Amino acid sequence: GVTIINPSSVIIDARVKIGKDVIIHPFTIIKGTTTIAEHSIIGPGTFLENCTCLQGCHIEYSVAKEAIIGEDCLIGPSAYLRPGTVLAKGVKVGDFVEIKNSRIGEGSKIPHLSYIGDSELGKKVNIGAGTITCNYDGKQKHRTVIGDNAFVGSNTNFVAPVEIGKNSVIGAGSTITKDVPDNSLAVERSPQKIINNWLKAKDN
Repeated sequence: GVTIINPSSVIIDARVKIGKDVIIHPFTIIKGTTTIAEHSIIGPGTFLENCTCLQGCHIEYSVAKEAIIGEDCLIGPSAYLRPGTVLAKGVKVGDFVEIKNSRIGEGSKIPHLSYIGDSELGKKVNIGAGTITCNYDGKQKHRTVIGDNAFVGSNTNFVAPVEIGKNSVIGAGSTITKDVPDNSLAVERSPQKIINNWLKAKDN
């Protein structure tokens, strides 16, 4: 029951295992010991190497290496799953998202423009656009832990090691350097300054 839309544009290694009713779209490369469970949709334009893709996952225009992709996950377009990535059921990884050596809990969403490295995200975490885990201090890698149901505003930086509690909210544009307790709001921004009549003064 496997459907390969355009076989001449698809490359599949001999060791790859593909389940029933999987659809492989054009310009897809599947290498190594990759396994793809039934009812998944792979491609177009996707590269998988030594990955485990569980039932019902959908991956398009993306790259994954040595990753575990859970049931009913939605990946791409233009996502990059690096070694050590483990996604639980129903995770959304959107466009221009990179994940490395991290575990993402069931139902969590990282929709766009983010880097999540050396991290542990709980269930139903929402990561806003432009969020970065600052995991490398120049010598060592450090972990970021984000609890269940946390909401992370856009353009947040987590300076690891740091832990964010369950049900917490991080205000957009924050750089978080300290742990945040459960059920809390954390906001860290420089005060906004308004210089009136700046254009007129500059021209004089």
